[in-house]
Amino acid sequence: MESRELARTISEVTEIAKGFGLDFYPMRYEICPASVIYTFGAYGMPARFSHWSFGKQYHKMKMQYDLGLSKIYELVVNTNPCYAFLLDTNTLIQNKLIIAHVLAHSDFFKNNIRFSKTNRDMIQQMSSTSERIKAYEKQYGVEKVEDFLNAVLAIEEHIDPLLFKSEKPAEEKKEVKHKEPYSDLWDEEVKQCEPVQKKKFPEHPEKDLMLFIQSHSKELEEWQRDIMTMVREEMLYFWPQLETKILNEGWATYWHQKIMRELPLTEEETIEYAKLNASVIQPSKTSINPYYLGLKLLQHIESKEDNQKDAMKKLFEIRELESDQSFIRNYFTKEFSRQEDLYLFQQFGKDYKITGKDYEAVRDELVQSRVNGGFPCLYVEDGDYMKNGELYIRHAFEGTELDVQYLEKVLHYIYQLWGRTVHFETILNQKTFLFTCSGRGVYKKQVEYTT
Repeated sequence: MESRELARTISEVTEIAKGFGLDFYPMRYEICPASVIYTFGAYGMPARFSHWSFGKQYHKMKMQYDLGLSKIYELVVNTNPCYAFLLDTNTLIQNKLIIAHVLAHSDFFKNNIRFSKTNRDMIQQMSSTSERIKAYEKQYGVEKVEDFLNAVLAIEEHIDPLLFKSEKPAEEKKEVKHKEPYSDLWDEEVKQCEPVQKKKFPEHPEKDLMLFIQSHSKELEEWQRDIMTMVREEMLYFWPQLETKILNEGWATYWHQKIMRELPLTEEETIEYAKLNASVIQPSKTSINPYYLGLKLLQHIESKEDNQKDAMKKLFEIRELESDQSFIRNYFTKEFSRQEDLYLFQQFGKDYKITGKDYEAVRDELVQSRVNGGFPCLYVEDGDYMKNGELYIRHAFEGTELDVQYLEKVLHYIYQLWGRTVHFETILNQKTFLFTCSGRGVYKKQVEYTT
């Protein structure tokens, strides 16, 4: 596609988007070959530190592209200005749809409350992180740094996005009272008689496993703490996108459809757009397509308003305030569930069977799948378990059991980071089990709690 033609397309679509009231960051568009697009897709950003897991993801995505199994048409980055990378083989109609789609994403990034604390300069920060990790590889060796990154990336999702480091409050000035002669000696004698009660560590369960280990592990060197800090900051950047996947993609799809209807398309262009749009929102029988679910729920909400002005006001309010959890919990209705023929299912052997269509059960299952970005909730219960510096972690069981084989591998990584025995409590088959990793292996035992 010629640059002038693309520039006209960008200008035309942008004006229509502004006319609808979308409020987005200044946009920067880059045309890239498939190899670059898939590199960005695998790494999550245009610039990031190297790790074998990103390379593995790249080869998987690129192979699917080469075999015609899947295709990424664009990649949009949540920054200010907002960067959109377009595939160099896109047709004019594909780019029109994609530009409309990314403008709505940019509007969402700018206005949704979950993104309010986002670092909008993350491309530069990730580039700096990459250089610092390369420096550590030169100093300590590639193998040692990569081995440490393996452990850190195994727990990178276990952060608390609501937790921010703060300075300790200054100690309040104590009131100085008049003391009787020799009272200090008496006070000291009383203190010696009183039993010393050690405070629980941490005083309250800690959800941010990454920050807790980074701050309190006696095993880590300063360069390792630095890497953990950088990886955690990157995950904090990605976290809002995990919390709003359905709503964000639904919002972008809703608006690209509205904008495309305003464009003067030929019959041939209309057919090409219809085919492309249908492939984007194609529902699945065994999984949730976020583009489809988000779009349909927004359209359902729109249809319930008395007039278009009220509908738009409601949709923009949802865009500003909701996450996937609240979006589904607040607006998923019995009528919507029946309309979309949604159901619960389980796999029995090689077959899938429907287990229920009750709308509340379907809604609750969808909400539950979005808790904590879809990752298990873990809490550090004790950082000095057995009074020996051992780590005790509890899984807040919400009905979904953990993969035991994967759990045991991750426990070895946590032991590597903590440096002492790690205990992990979870529920399997409605029974409580404690997994213990001492570095030599993982041992499991059933735990009986008495009341």
